[in-house]
Amino acid sequence: MGPERITEMTEQVSRLLAVRLGAKGHDLEARVSSRARVLPRKVRKAARLLAEAERKAHAPKVARQLDTRAIEAAYATCRHYLEPLGAGDRLRGALLNLGSSIAFIFLVVGGTLLVAMLWSGMI
Repeated sequence: MGPERITEMTEQVSRLLAVRLGAKGHDLEARVSSRARVLPRKVRKAARLLAEAERKAHAPKVARQLDTRAIEAAYATCRHYLEPLGAGDRLRGALLNLGSSIAFIFLVVGGTLLVAMLWSGMI
């Protein structure tokens, strides 16, 4: 596992923290600190492990000593907790999208029928 992969994982967890919990800060460590009371201990510990791994990943000798299984497990723990949050908002958005699509279809079909009736002289 290279430093790019670790950076990608920490950026995704950081983004999820910002989007789902409104965490403030410019990096994962700051965002975890800003929402530490909201996060369960296990998730908080996993996120801090990811932040530490990102710091260490850019030094080649230290990067080889990182426990990739622990980093993958920490990433999975964070994603498992953070991704389901906001499911209600996503469902509401999907329903609004579906409703607007159906309304647009009715508008197009109704307009087409009206034009066809005017063209054929029925109205």
